[in-house]
Amino acid sequence: MRKHAEMILEKDFVLSKVDERIYGSFIEHLGRAVYTGIYQPGHPDADEEGFRRDVIELVRPLGVPIIRYPGGNYVSNFFWEDSVGPVSERPRRRELAWRSTEPNTVGLQEFYQWCRKVDSQIMMAVNLGTRGVSDALNLLEYCNLPGGSKYSDLRISHGKTEPYHIPVWCLGNEMDGPWQIGAKTPEEYGRLSCETAKAMKLMDPDIELVSCGSSAPTMPTFPQWEAITLSHNYDYVDYLSLHRYYGNSDGDTADFLAQSMNFDAFIRSVIATCDYVKAKKRSRKTIYLSIDEWNIWFHKAAEDADIQENHPWQIAPRLLEDIYTLEDALLSGLLLITMLKHADRVRIACLAQLVNVIAPVMTEPDGSAWRQTIYYPFLHASLYGRGTVLQQVLRSTRHDTKSFTDVDDVDGVCILQEEQQTLTIFAVNRDLREAADFTCDLRGFGQVEALEHLILTGPDLLASNGPEKENVQPVSVKDITVDAGKVSVVFPAASWNVLRLRADSMSRSSEGH
Repeated sequence: MRKHAEMILEKDFVLSKVDERIYGSFIEHLGRAVYTGIYQPGHPDADEEGFRRDVIELVRPLGVPIIRYPGGNYVSNFFWEDSVGPVSERPRRRELAWRSTEPNTVGLQEFYQWCRKVDSQIMMAVNLGTRGVSDALNLLEYCNLPGGSKYSDLRISHGKTEPYHIPVWCLGNEMDGPWQIGAKTPEEYGRLSCETAKAMKLMDPDIELVSCGSSAPTMPTFPQWEAITLSHNYDYVDYLSLHRYYGNSDGDTADFLAQSMNFDAFIRSVIATCDYVKAKKRSRKTIYLSIDEWNIWFHKAAEDADIQENHPWQIAPRLLEDIYTLEDALLSGLLLITMLKHADRVRIACLAQLVNVIAPVMTEPDGSAWRQTIYYPFLHASLYGRGTVLQQVLRSTRHDTKSFTDVDDVDGVCILQEEQQTLTIFAVNRDLREAADFTCDLRGFGQVEALEHLILTGPDLLASNGPEKENVQPVSVKDITVDAGKVSVVFPAASWNVLRLRADSMSRSSEGH
């Protein structure tokens, strides 16, 4: 039987408005993310502040609204005072998380300036590994208070008169991980994060705070970590973090592309745990999710281990520089689809990371910058995925893999953009050999017009891009049939698809929240 899928949509059946911060990203002082990544004075394309214009030109189209900084594992031994003030007076430090040397040439002020160049905001993390409440307060005071106090006046003395107004703050990073400097038990972190959050909200009531969730659903304490830590800090935090990476070390593509089902189950488990604590506390407050690390990560694990073990204390070593394939781009698209399906609870997400380190944008020192395969699904989602997620009925033929049963051949989601009077369907055909016939019932939307069908696919699932040539790029085709409110199209085997449609009837009787 030929592969097929059908989606049914009604304009009044909505899930939620998409929070644009779901298209956030992450830059950590790790590997070449900063040095020879976003920053390289003397590069032929460097601006007057030493930032690479070629990187800015690739990042800006992604429309990344928020960028988590400065870590990651890095933050658990981060001394923020080293990253401010005159660069000539900043110390070098041995960075323990990645066994590198941090020169502190780029610090808070410089990263803030770079974020402005790419039209983004900082999502700041505080050190709850080797430090605690007072240092978090001092950093918040330095960043967000207008003046008239010790650390806000220190910022002003450094030449930054106006506050940074950083809106979102992470209370540490992966604090349950034994690899973390200053790792905590759930009780320890619950108490520390509660007291830190309480004090930070007293200093700046307008900020939003993210509590650390388990580092992964495979952690032995998951989901007890979430339940215990939230039982302490629930009244003071706004989000719970989730981190999730996937890989294909076994070379089983079908199983690899089914891993978005694991991602969906993980999100549902965390939501259930948050709501358990809400019920236990008899609270009216809802905790939302911040998936502030997500990506594919497995290609360079052995090489990375060798660098850290046998060649430590370099400045900006080549760490975590995974080169992504077409199959990686397909799973990246599936993970984006999964997060959008949970847009009612997922409010922040950070593709980890943005430049050079498991990233959509790569650079060569003194050379060019280029797009990885995963750049394109993220670009399409950020461009066309801002609006309202519609509730859907999706029926697809299915298959089984080594680890999963009843895997939909086609997975997808639809975004309504009322102002533009457009509908965008993101979909992946997971079948590796057969095309899939896709139909969408839009009879409730009035006259429907096909605008575009973007496809990312190719004959070689292991094809990748490089500085000399982009072998994997999307193409635009005009193969959409519209008849009496029903849309028909063919999704090629192993493909990421973006269907863009215009409808003349977009008014809705209710709005999703």
